[in-house]
Amino acid sequence: MTLFEQIQRKPFFILGPCVMENQELLYQVAEQVARVGEQYQVPVVFKSSFDKANRTSIHSYRGPGLEKGLEMLQKVKDRFNLPLVTDIHESHQAAVAGQVVDILQIPAFLCRQTDLLVAAAQTGKIVNVKKAQFLSGQDMFYPAQKVVEAENQQVILTERGNMYGYNNLAVDFRNIHDMKSFGYPVCMDCTHSVQRPGGAGGKTGGDRTFVPMMALAAKAFGADGYFMEIHPDPDHALSDGPNMVKLQDLDKVIAPLVS
Repeated sequence: MTLFEQIQRKPFFILGPCVMENQELLYQVAEQVARVGEQYQVPVVFKSSFDKANRTSIHSYRGPGLEKGLEMLQKVKDRFNLPLVTDIHESHQAAVAGQVVDILQIPAFLCRQTDLLVAAAQTGKIVNVKKAQFLSGQDMFYPAQKVVEAENQQVILTERGNMYGYNNLAVDFRNIHDMKSFGYPVCMDCTHSVQRPGGAGGKTGGDRTFVPMMALAAKAFGADGYFMEIHPDPDHALSDGPNMVKLQDLDKVIAPLVS
């Protein structure tokens, strides 16, 4: 059974640290991601970014870059036999990243970029398109259609909240229902949806307290999967720390979603 077929049949989880800080961090988190998949008998995908190209400040840490980052991800796959996802920001990255990862993720800010969507689709990999903060669930028909018309039916759509004034997000869970009507698996980004973009003095803030609630609400609205960034020490993480789930709390968040 392919990964996409598994995702279509069971609740799935995309889990990992926001950005690649070092190899040992990836190993530490990936070990727990693999355990979760085995323990709960659900599809799990390991996620981390080689480049956070949309950081608030030019001085923020971005990651190790494409070549080094893919080497680090390959080591995770070799050690733990986990499927992988990473985000791409430019069309030329799709083919290269597609040689290593199983899912190419399109960042929310870029979900209308036709060339990026088509390049991702042409790799034959699953394409996870995150809904922009300025779009409705109904609007996501068109980004998905760009992937499909590039001859790739393997599409995931991900809800991650909408802008609500400045430096804040709100989630309209009706978007999940609307996106499911297109026939694609719909994922809930439980950690980016609690962000306060640019709201922490040159970097993004947020409140991880609400992550379990976001996940349970999404379950009630029929979400097929759950995206959560996790870290052993999120308060000292190099990106998106306020939003990430503490690694030690992972089971408490996941268990209610698979019961």
